[in-house]
Amino acid sequence: MRHSTKPSTPLEAAGSPSRATSRRGPTRRGLLTAGGALGLGALLTACGDDKASGGSAKSGSWSFKDDRKRTVRTDGTPKNIVAFVSTAAALHDYGIECTGIFGPSQPIGGKPNPQAGSLDVDKLTSLGETFGQFNLEKYASLKPDVLISNMFPPPDLWSVPKDSVKKIEAIAPTIGIAGAHVSLREPLKRYEELAASLGADLGSRRVTEAKSRFRRAEETLRKAARANRGLKVLAMTGEADQMYVAVPDSYCDLHYFKDLGIDLVVGKKSDDWGFWEFLSWENADKYHADLIMIDNRSHALPPNELAKKPTWARLPAVKAGQTVPWAMEERYSYAGFAPVLEQLAAAIEKAERLTP
Repeated sequence: MRHSTKPSTPLEAAGSPSRATSRRGPTRRGLLTAGGALGLGALLTACGDDKASGGSAKSGSWSFKDDRKRTVRTDGTPKNIVAFVSTAAALHDYGIECTGIFGPSQPIGGKPNPQAGSLDVDKLTSLGETFGQFNLEKYASLKPDVLISNMFPPPDLWSVPKDSVKKIEAIAPTIGIAGAHVSLREPLKRYEELAASLGADLGSRRVTEAKSRFRRAEETLRKAARANRGLKVLAMTGEADQMYVAVPDSYCDLHYFKDLGIDLVVGKKSDDWGFWEFLSWENADKYHADLIMIDNRSHALPPNELAKKPTWARLPAVKAGQTVPWAMEERYSYAGFAPVLEQLAAAIEKAERLTP
């Protein structure tokens, strides 16, 4: 990923090398022209008047303490929710629907964007597709009750442009859930708690079956790791000029996979954020790996582009066909991660130890 303000992991920031560590900060665009600013001001006033008069208030009060240790309070359970796309997808798995989203949601190669989960993105208002894109006027027009996003790490909200935070928070309160430097179990638990507070039925068949599938997949992955002990697994992402090797403890999923017994290659931190080691393509063979996890996000180099890199094509795992997609921005729900665990377990079961 990459950080919301400066690159912290290639591709994005703290967790995504296509933005963070690529030595160039996240791309940004001017969100408002002079006229647009005036339009936004009018919308802000209108939103304020509406909420002050009880236009969007529901009976009763609602509160939630996020991972910045901030307690958000509203005049009723939020119904009009705007969220980062994978956050919206996680809430959707619990039956909680959002009105607007930001972040990559459009299909890739005719297939649903992996970050969008089972969302019907055509029914949602998108505020921007690329990292840091956030249409403030459109956001204000939605009259949101709350905005929710991940954090890699706190306190910055993922894909929310830092220079617009004050304007965004003036429209509606924000909630951040941490997804870095902790085990996957933590954001899974936090999203379950958040969904329940928003009205999700945790006892529904949909939810309980997803959790049961996750637990079965977890045990399958644990057994696969035990049976293939010593298999070296490397998680990476790539850009035109660099390859990024993940620092496992910085990513909640990799952290969790280590806990299950998977032997992950440990990249050396290349910057203060500590999510990646940056390598030139000439040094792509610095680490031996028997199985390679490849970032599956839309802005990362896909396998067919990676194959054009001579040093990549010569890696033992690549030559042996021992690669597997890495859903590094998967939604934090049991429904989202159960297939991820199943896929990784199958890859580990089939993989063989290779000669460097």
